[in-house]
Amino acid sequence: MLKGLNSGLEADQRVLTAHGIYSLTATTGLTAQNTLGVQDIHVVPAAFVGKQINAALEDVGADVVKLGMLSSAETVDVIAEELKKHVVKTVVLDPVMISTSGSQLLPQDAIQHVRTNLLPLTTVLTPNIPEAKLLLENAGHSPVNEPQNVDEMIELAKRVQGLGSKAVLLKGGHLPFTSKRVRANSTEEARIVIDVLYSAGDDVNEEVVMLTETEYLRSKNTHGTGCSLASAIAANLAKGNDLKTSVRSAIKYVEAGIKLSVDMGQGSGPINHFHSLYSMPFAPGQFVDYVLNRPDMRPIWHRFTHHPFVQGLGDGSLPLKNFKDYLVQDYLYLIHFARSNALASYKARTMKSIAASARIVLHINTETALHIDYCASFGLTREEMEATPEKQACVAYSRYILDIGQSEDWLALQMALAPCLIGYGAIARRLYDDADHTVQGEENNRYWKWIENYVAEDYVTAVKTGSALLEEHMHQVSPSRVEELVGIFKRATELEIGFWDMGMGE
Repeated sequence: MLKGLNSGLEADQRVLTAHGIYSLTATTGLTAQNTLGVQDIHVVPAAFVGKQINAALEDVGADVVKLGMLSSAETVDVIAEELKKHVVKTVVLDPVMISTSGSQLLPQDAIQHVRTNLLPLTTVLTPNIPEAKLLLENAGHSPVNEPQNVDEMIELAKRVQGLGSKAVLLKGGHLPFTSKRVRANSTEEARIVIDVLYSAGDDVNEEVVMLTETEYLRSKNTHGTGCSLASAIAANLAKGNDLKTSVRSAIKYVEAGIKLSVDMGQGSGPINHFHSLYSMPFAPGQFVDYVLNRPDMRPIWHRFTHHPFVQGLGDGSLPLKNFKDYLVQDYLYLIHFARSNALASYKARTMKSIAASARIVLHINTETALHIDYCASFGLTREEMEATPEKQACVAYSRYILDIGQSEDWLALQMALAPCLIGYGAIARRLYDDADHTVQGEENNRYWKWIENYVAEDYVTAVKTGSALLEEHMHQVSPSRVEELVGIFKRATELEIGFWDMGMGE
């Protein structure tokens, strides 16, 4: 849990969302600003800020508190009181004093309150070089010269840490270095940026000096980098990472955000907070509904589930010869369907998935026995069916799913098998529900038993099992992999349509 306290709430919330952290916020000040700069600041009354903090911490609590723009000396004091009252143990303080565009955001009289009241409570302070100088000068360390090399940056970080925080991350973005690690005199010379993490040793912990070097990026899109970096550190700490890991990960996160930013506005635009995120186009448990209702899938699925062959089964108008030919090919297909599910059981990596595929194979075995009995009612014997050559549509479909099973992974095979499993159940359910049950039955529709077989409880259970397997695993893949798997589902559905075409004698 992380709580952000600043005016950069939009950036904070994006960072925390990108890191999978739930946040509660208390607003200390409202700014009127855009990429060109800050136009005005409305300070939220300190007493109300305290109520916001107390309301959040006394109810939900927080693993980490991140502080940003603090607006006033009174606000600083109230925050310090609340942190102590609620015994907050991890605090990331971004001493927002000067915005990226150069605007003064913290009144001069509040700086001393930050030093005396907040720094002793701070786990890691994240100043840039101008802010580090302001803090030191406020404490009487005058004059403070800008560092000219890495050693002087480390010394500056040590001096700032001596003001009271447990650790300091001195940000080097305002002072890029050449490739030889000395201060660049121009942007043309600038090659690298070095951030210095410093923590003094004690009886328990050793002194920490960690340098993180990143490429100097010539980009105008650096708006909110300070807020974003501090929030990313806090998010990593909230996940249980140690300070060094949290800082390094946060720096790399912001670096990528700058590299992958998109120009917005006329001035300093925001970084891309979502560079490492992807979103699934369906909610958990909703993949099957998503795939069946995709614009590119819906007409194909309708052709499959409303095929003239299917309609002929529903109203009994399908010529008997066509149905008998279909029954023979369907029996031959069922054998390959069982082989494919047995292959799925072999390819599965968990006992749950192995058992689920094995149960489907057992169901197909039962279905095949019923199929043979059903075929017998039409004068077809097992021997006769097994002696019949597979037609092209049967070969194309059955070998496709077996090829997917051999060349792809377990989930891809499940996708190849899904149209048959799901589609037959959906078709039978529609035909059964649409029928006039006062006249339907074997005596009025010789194919009614076929419909009843696929609305039976055992088949419905098999469909639920297969669908649940897909839903469980689809949120573990990337969006690009989803598209590949949908392509397999689509092709298998088209081959199902070819099976119906075969049944119509086409």
